Amino acid sequence: MNSIKDKVMHTPEIDMDLDEFREILSDALKEGGTQHLLRLTDEEIAVLDPDSLTECVAPTPRLGELSAQEREWAYATALRSLVSREAVEVGNIDELDSVVRRAKNSNDAAAGTTPSGIDLDLRITPELSLALTLRRTATQALAVEQNTSGGATHALVYVHSVDLYLVERVTSGGLHAFTLASSAEDAAQLVQMFVDPFDVADKDGPTHHLTPEQISQDNVGRSLTEAINGALVVSQVVLLADRPGPLLTTYATDRMVWTVFVEAPNSQTGIQARPVGKLTLKKMISQLLIPENAKESE
Repeated sequence: MNSIKDKVMHTPEIDMDLDEFREILSDALKEGGTQHLLRLTDEEIAVLDPDSLTECVAPTPRLGELSAQEREWAYATALRSLVSREAVEVGNIDELDSVVRRAKNSNDAAAGTTPSGIDLDLRITPELSLALTLRRTATQALAVEQNTSGGATHALVYVHSVDLYLVERVTSGGLHAFTLASSAEDAAQLVQMFVDPFDVADKDGPTHHLTPEQISQDNVGRSLTEAINGALVVSQVVLLADRPGPLLTTYATDRMVWTVFVEAPNSQTGIQARPVGKLTLKKMISQLLIPENAKESE
C-alpha cells in the first residue's frame, strides 16, 4: 500500500490553493485508503499552532490541568521533543536551549500563552503542516464526545469533500491522533468504533417517536430507560456547520446500542429512538458526514 507521504509529502509547503491541495490529497487517498497520519500532544499543538487553542473546537484537556508556569515549561519541553523527532527543524538551533532556560526560570508566564521569549526560525514537516491545515480549514466538522466511567474523550471529523476527511481523536490525557479517511464510510467506521468500542451493536429494533417534553420528563419508555441506566458508554455526536446540524446520542450497554436522533436543535418533531445494528449505526454516522454542498447537488 502506498503511503500518503509518498504521494504528497514531497510538497515542501501547503500554502497552495486549498481546492488544489484537497484534490491532490483525495487522489492519493483513493490509492492508499484510510491512513494514520501522526500523533501530537496538547503542548506540541500549542507550540505549532497557538491560535488553534481558541479558534479550533478540539479540546486540549492537559493544558487545563497546568498552572501558567507549568504550561510554559511544558511548551518548551514539547518544542524540544518535536525537534528531537525531526518533526520540526529550528534554523537557529542555538537558541533552543536558551528558550528552555527562560521557560524554566519564568515567573510571569500568563495562562494561555505560548512560551515567552521564543524567537525561533521554525520549519515544520509537510506532514505536520498537512494535519494543522486540514483541522483549521474545514467547512464543517462532526464532534463526538464519549463518556465512560473513566471520563470523557473526544473525536473530531473535519469534512473537506466527499473523499477527504481528517479524523482527530483526543484522549483524556491530551494526546491527539490524526487519521486521513477517503470516504464518509471510512470516517464513519472510525467514529463507530469510538461510540461502540465493545462492538455490541446487535440488530435494529422498532423506532420510538419522542417529544421534547417526554425527554425532559424522563418519560421515554421502559426499554430506552433501561438502556440509559445500563449504558457503559454514552456518546454525543453533533454536526458543526453554518447551519446547525442534527444531534445523535448513543447508549452502548453490554449487549446493545440505542440511538436517539434529533433532527435539528430545539426540534419539536423528528426525535427518534431505537436500538440499532452495526450497519444502521454506520449509515447514520455516514449521513452526518456528507458535505453540505454534496447534499445540495443530489
